[in-house]
Amino acid sequence: MAHTEQAQNGLPERVPVSVNGIDIPHDAIARETQYHPAPKPVAAWQAAARALVVRELLLQEARRLGMAADPHSDEGGRRETEEEALIRGLVEREVAVPEPDEATCRRYYEQNRSRFRSETIFEAAHILFSAREDDAEAYAEARAAAAAALEDLKSRPDRFSALARAHSACPSAEQGGNLGQITAGQTTPEFEQALAGLSPGEIGETPVKTRYGLHIIRLDRRIDGAELPFEAVARHIADYLQENVTRRATAQYVARLVSKADISGLALAGAPEHRVS
Repeated sequence: MAHTEQAQNGLPERVPVSVNGIDIPHDAIARETQYHPAPKPVAAWQAAARALVVRELLLQEARRLGMAADPHSDEGGRRETEEEALIRGLVEREVAVPEPDEATCRRYYEQNRSRFRSETIFEAAHILFSAREDDAEAYAEARAAAAAALEDLKSRPDRFSALARAHSACPSAEQGGNLGQITAGQTTPEFEQALAGLSPGEIGETPVKTRYGLHIIRLDRRIDGAELPFEAVARHIADYLQENVTRRATAQYVARLVSKADISGLALAGAPEHRVS
């Protein structure tokens, strides 16, 4: 019956998982799946099982080396468990990597200068005529209303705020359509593209179509992003490079432990085939 329920839930059968003779309880794997979202339950289960197998491998190695736990607390007051402290201590001891020097950081900066810019800031306002494209009648009405408002604004651009208050379906209508300062990712791609094509003080000549409806957009101010000097991002670059190197070195260290371990019930890259059932 239990096997039938497992199959119906898309989970693997209750094949025992163990590391060097130490069992990983099936219930523990099931609880761990919440931290490994996946499109299918079986994929989440396998990811959870791999995580617990690696955790057990690291704990076994720390104990084999006779390491003692030294739990740390973070700024929020959260204290590590004994096992978390053991794993951290093991990685710090066995996977020591040098901090990247200034020359390495400068080289990365020069090769990726486009990444190190402050964001362009737009100050804008809009009038939203809300309608779904799959509602032909409502969409036609919105398009007609937007066209009429644009025609009005051609001769009276100072009426933008009044028209926004009267017609916009966005909460910004109460502020005359004013959206304040906008940076990349805060609006839809279509909206951002339209803003980028306007000059300060200009109202878009045609309504901009997004999933929310049709927008009449006015750009009030643009503050172009500027390249950040190396000194402003040096620490960020060093942390990024250190994290990448540490992650790769840790993965290699775990792979070495896996290659020497007796793991059953789960296939892991690097594990000897004759030891994986």
